[in-house]
Amino acid sequence: MGPQGTDHVVRLNPPPGGTGGGAWPSPPPPPLPPLNSGEMSSNFSGPRHPPLPPPSPTLSLGFNKSTFTYDELAAATGGFSQANLLGQGGFGYVHKGVLPNGKEIAVKSLKSGSGQGEREFQAEVEIISRVHHRHLVSLVGYCIAGGQRMLVYEFVPNNTLEHHLYGKDLPIMDWPTRLRIATGSAKGLAYLHEDCHPRIIHRDIKAANILLDYNFEAMVADFGLAKLSSDNYTHVSTRVMGTFGYLAPEYASSGKLTEKSDVFSFGVMLLELITGRRPVDATNAMDDSLVDWARPLLHRALEEGVYDELVDLRLENNYHPHEMARMVASAAASIRHSARKRPKMSQIVRALEGDVSLDDLNEGVRPGQSSIYTSSGSSDYDANAYNADMKKFRKMALNSQEFVSSEFGTSTSGDSREMATPGKQKQNL
Repeated sequence: MGPQGTDHVVRLNPPPGGTGGGAWPSPPPPPLPPLNSGEMSSNFSGPRHPPLPPPSPTLSLGFNKSTFTYDELAAATGGFSQANLLGQGGFGYVHKGVLPNGKEIAVKSLKSGSGQGEREFQAEVEIISRVHHRHLVSLVGYCIAGGQRMLVYEFVPNNTLEHHLYGKDLPIMDWPTRLRIATGSAKGLAYLHEDCHPRIIHRDIKAANILLDYNFEAMVADFGLAKLSSDNYTHVSTRVMGTFGYLAPEYASSGKLTEKSDVFSFGVMLLELITGRRPVDATNAMDDSLVDWARPLLHRALEEGVYDELVDLRLENNYHPHEMARMVASAAASIRHSARKRPKMSQIVRALEGDVSLDDLNEGVRPGQSSIYTSSGSSDYDANAYNADMKKFRKMALNSQEFVSSEFGTSTSGDSREMATPGKQKQNL
């Protein structure tokens, strides 16, 4: 009943009344249209490009329990219908699906043409599928169909941190919820950095990649996706890994992302939780970023124990000062210019939970004081060079269609790693 192909596993029949794989005509449709980062983060009633299904399968590896055929995923998603479209962006489309056993899933169809071989892709997926933590979104399986690669994730039902911080007509997120989200996502990221073998650098930590369940427990999404996309662009001037506004300063000169770059991005996300402000004001992108605006205020807050200038006004001062001090100190330490002086994620977890003194977190560096270093540790990358690089990035963003400004819609996990300001989106895994 599905498209003609050479699957090497027995296919599931579509459920009664479902469209299944047979909803798509043969020969296969043209490839998915090229997408940019902004499209993943747009608030839309329908996609800018009509969602097209993946090409007919030519290969599905049938020797692993986490392998799906094209027909199985087509049946689960109602033929990859627009009604089940959760999001779209630089990596492709995401559709919600339901497996025959009733399990809800999110199917990410990666943009074709990555040039990655079946065995290489399978090996990377096998590593990620073994990563299990209560604060990480689980990868259920995958499908290889010709040049198309699809990833199957567990479905997380309550949208993203980005959505709940900035969405219209939503209740204000209270302080205990913000602290719980910060601590949970820190634990997930610490697991990736310090307890995985091999360790995993996320490369795109941001509010849109933090999914929430109905108890507002945080789950980090999209870890490992940067490697799976097999992006061969290497020049910083042409394409930027990560999301503009969350990028660590050393990336501007080195083009390399490390676990300490993840820490910086996490620090930006902590600032969002504290202030309720976006990392970049898309209406006036040449002004200071959230990080540049917050640095002197962080220093003053920690020196004086007064947080009024920083804290989201919508909280109406309903927060615990000691808890706020811990999150402010964690944010200040995480966004240091010097990558090597930023704490490890496990240190941030302990700081957020109140298990270490803030002096231990600072390791002798006074809040707000940090020289600007290159990734090699030398101090020749001064403030002027940093500001010049970030100004260049901002101009690139403004000149790119990927730079979008808009309100936030429903969402589930930011998917784009090309330069883009945080925008609005539907669920992206």
